[in-house]
Amino acid sequence: MKRKFQPTPDAIKEWIKAYVPDKDLFFLPENNLASFKEYLSNVLVVPHEEFKNHSTYKQIQLANSYEYWNLSKEVKYVLVTPPGWVNHLPVEKKDDLFHIQVEVGRGLIHPISDFTGDASFLHNNVVEVNGEKYLVLHKAMWEDPYYTSKEEIITDIAQQWEDWTCYHVPPQTPQHLLPFANTFPSRAGSNCLSATLFAITKQEWIIHEWVHPQTFLQSLKNEDYHLIFPEDMRAGDVLTWENADGIIQHASYCIDGQFFFNKRGQTFFNAWSILHYDDLKEDWGLYHMKCFRKQS
Repeated sequence: MKRKFQPTPDAIKEWIKAYVPDKDLFFLPENNLASFKEYLSNVLVVPHEEFKNHSTYKQIQLANSYEYWNLSKEVKYVLVTPPGWVNHLPVEKKDDLFHIQVEVGRGLIHPISDFTGDASFLHNNVVEVNGEKYLVLHKAMWEDPYYTSKEEIITDIAQQWEDWTCYHVPPQTPQHLLPFANTFPSRAGSNCLSATLFAITKQEWIIHEWVHPQTFLQSLKNEDYHLIFPEDMRAGDVLTWENADGIIQHASYCIDGQFFFNKRGQTFFNAWSILHYDDLKEDWGLYHMKCFRKQS
């Protein structure tokens, strides 16, 4: 039976520290850059193509917070600004910039309707687009000493990523998984592939890595895991789900034939949780599933 679980207070504190990065990034289509020309003297204007290849901006927490994968293809420039820059814009320019950020899919923007507490005091950082009000997060407002509802805000945001449900830890769960099962990380980076590799290698440091598909497959090979076509799953099996191009989208570790050690994504809002096979089918059933088993 499913049950509710939640992050520890310490994890939430770490999320608050990391979720809004020190660098404020604002993304602009080509035809919007000129309208901010007179406000760019203390700003880096980085062409988006260069930005995508810049090692500084590839940091996992920047990618997760700003949700690079959701950005519009119309984005041509990135404004890299010091904290507080946006607060010195004229009101109408700040409003224009926030509108653009909603339209291009920038992360750190959330519908006010997602929040359970009173967000009215955040009105200077709210913009209305197509009848929906959005809160635009940036460093200066996040560090404002008068802003005291961070725990409520970050908790509401986190629950947009997962519903905070899991299953009880099965008796057959390997000992090295017990400290992590049904818990949340305090830093970004760990993904489903690293969680699965940790399960099979028992190397704890790996669970905190951001592992990519080819590295994952090479590690399976190193651990003597081979593709099989089983009639049923057994403890220790690894399942993967691939897209039409053969690229792994997800992986999970089988504990006892029914329950799995799993991580749904690479953010710290995604828990290391115990899920049933039915949950995995619901999440990933549109992809092609493969099963790998360690050779005896």
